[in-house]
Amino acid sequence: MASLNPERRFKRPAVFVCDIQEKFRPTIYEFDKVILTTRKLLLAAKALKIPIYVTTQNRPRLGDTVAELRPLLDAAGDLVRADVDKTRFSMWLDPIASGIAPQSEVVIVGIESHICVTQTALDLLAAGHRVYILADGVSSSNREEVSVALDRLRQAGAVVTTSESWIYECMGDAKIPEFKEIVGVVKETMGDTRAALKSLVGSKI
Repeated sequence: MASLNPERRFKRPAVFVCDIQEKFRPTIYEFDKVILTTRKLLLAAKALKIPIYVTTQNRPRLGDTVAELRPLLDAAGDLVRADVDKTRFSMWLDPIASGIAPQSEVVIVGIESHICVTQTALDLLAAGHRVYILADGVSSSNREEVSVALDRLRQAGAVVTTSESWIYECMGDAKIPEFKEIVGVVKETMGDTRAALKSLVGSKI
């Protein structure tokens, strides 16, 4: 039986931001919408004090995390548990794996859906975590790759959902202290949410 006391639905949430870098800006389908959804997720993570893990792929060649997200990551402070450069096509690296709680509820945004997002999700599932992929927060250079990747990840055991759904499921109760702040985030980003859903989701879920 559920308790009458307000408590969050997710006990060990974590946010993974995968390779949202400057050099990918011209090549990724609706890259700006991925940034919008990631921005919203980072605002919610800060309000809910959710750990954040960030990677870049070959940063010397492909650039840092995009400028739009750096201030939010800086503002998150100690919530950013790892900001790691990599060559591997998965975020599941020792500095991240060693810091994440067992059986976490991990949400992934970033690129590319069929490469680094997919391999990260598969590794997380194999390690016993619950994995959520935001359909309004992932993309690839070829848009056709996205739906194939989401279908594969769904079959592998990941949950394909949207940013607003995940944020509210993470809370689970309107009586938690952070609820009003999250409502503010949702209202502030309402236009961004609609734009990302229209461009990235459509009928892909």
